[in-house]
Amino acid sequence: MSTLTRTTVNQFWKYALWLALFTIIYNFAEGFVSIYFGAQDETLTLFGFGIDSFIEVLSGIGILAMVLRIRQNTEAPRSQFERTALRITGTSFYLLAAGLAATAIYNLFTAHKPTTTLPGLVISLISITVMWMLVMAKRRVGHALNSSPILADANCTMVCIYMSVVLLAASLIYQFTGFGFVDSLGALGLIYFSVHEGKESFEKAASLVDDCCGADGEPS
Repeated sequence: MSTLTRTTVNQFWKYALWLALFTIIYNFAEGFVSIYFGAQDETLTLFGFGIDSFIEVLSGIGILAMVLRIRQNTEAPRSQFERTALRITGTSFYLLAAGLAATAIYNLFTAHKPTTTLPGLVISLISITVMWMLVMAKRRVGHALNSSPILADANCTMVCIYMSVVLLAASLIYQFTGFGFVDSLGALGLIYFSVHEGKESFEKAASLVDDCCGADGEPS
């Protein structure tokens, strides 16, 4: 941080702010479209992916609050809002995992098949591209500001890419083979990452150490 001027640091925090806003807006739009087509085409993996996008909006709001707090006062302690946002996010991920598990088991027993997985194919490709660019941008800002929370957020976005790959694989296999069980198997893949993200959210909320203070501050 000592090699960065105050102006440069402020520019990076402004960049971090816009990244947080874009993450929220994009995930909201992605979630709406995914849930719509997931429900219309009875595609469990796509529907679950859409719910995950809305949960990522909650996580993004927590990151946005952190960025705004640090821009105003680098020594301010982590707010109760941020901790609450993390707990809500973690709970939402666990609820998503439980809901997907129940529905996937039901679909397996009833041999349910989605109408089509073409929307999931298109959405997953777009998501992988956008999320990869976000990961690169967040890592650049995180390293420049020496910000552990922003780098952690980049890792969270990387998990979104893994979930997009699961959606892509499930959509491709079904589109070309018509193998109905693959939709439920794809949902099981989302469950794994949902549980992982839920656990991480609660671990962050439980931490009493504010990683944003000191290391993320502007140079004196």
